[in-house]
Amino acid sequence: MTRICRRGIVAFFLFVSIALLPATGVVEIEESRSVTDALGREVDVPVRPERIVTAGRSVLMIANALYLFPGAGDRIVGVGRIDQGRGNFLPEIDERYDQKTQFERNVGAEQIAALAPDLAILKSQMRATLGDQLELIGIPVIYVDFETPEQYERDLTLLGEVLGQPERGREVARYYATRQREVELGVRELDSESRPATLFLSVNLTGGETLFEVPSAEWMQTRMATMAGGAPVWTEAAPGGGWTRVTIEQVAAWDPDVITIVAYRQNATQTFARIVTNPLFSSLRAAQDERVYLFPIDFYSWDQPDVRWILGLRWLSGILHPGRIEVDMLPEIYSFFEFAYGMDQGDVDRVIVPILDGITSEDD
Repeated sequence: MTRICRRGIVAFFLFVSIALLPATGVVEIEESRSVTDALGREVDVPVRPERIVTAGRSVLMIANALYLFPGAGDRIVGVGRIDQGRGNFLPEIDERYDQKTQFERNVGAEQIAALAPDLAILKSQMRATLGDQLELIGIPVIYVDFETPEQYERDLTLLGEVLGQPERGREVARYYATRQREVELGVRELDSESRPATLFLSVNLTGGETLFEVPSAEWMQTRMATMAGGAPVWTEAAPGGGWTRVTIEQVAAWDPDVITIVAYRQNATQTFARIVTNPLFSSLRAAQDERVYLFPIDFYSWDQPDVRWILGLRWLSGILHPGRIEVDMLPEIYSFFEFAYGMDQGDVDRVIVPILDGITSEDD
């Protein structure tokens, strides 16, 4: 059965490829070169890929990173649907975005093959469920991770090589490394007593129940808390794997100095307001000291390993160490979006600022 299915897929792909041949019937052999992806594999990719697809889990991290490279959006023909409750940012910077095929999360290899792509860029976790099938029908696949600061530098450099923009890849990787280092240098001399006990909390209000979760000890959120000069209190409760549910009693037992809150795919500001007025929550030391914060969010929350994480890191360092570290976030925001996407201040004021929450006490 497996063999028959594979033959069917290959036949389908060949049919699509033949249908797209030039009128002369002559097949043009495109030059390729080898790059090393996040899995350490040597992969032959076109010298200049022109029909790129990206799909599957966490596709927004890949898509937002691809748009860091001028003109890359014009070469994307298929992309997974992106929406964390506040819409998709990319149509704001790509007026032809609606012409791209938008895949559902469970997209199959046959649907992708119908676009005749010359390259697929996927998260490493998509290898078994999608990537292997694409390679089976002749579509080269590059895997990226985009989960930690180190992986950001590596994967941005890789995208620069793949897209034929190695200088831009190195420039963007250097941008992240430099700003990360600036934050870490600002808190380097702090002793353990000067690092506030910090809790990162994901809140989900569903069915009349309030659910609290903390991220894995290895995830970006935990790394950010440490880099910004905090002392994460939840690491032993979440050694690895994914989100870990915790009770309000556990939160009270930690009784951290600072709490940052996210609410994915919900109204973050309304969720935040309901949490901080909850009698159980308001008895916590962080709440009494008014050190409970909504993590900044525009289209996407700044805590996750999206391109915006560097803004989240800068913001968090100021929240954890007021008086020692002063961060004026609005100029930071203007600078980031200009460097990342070529948006001028007017663009940012029109697209980002109206939906931005969490950077000032008034927002919260």
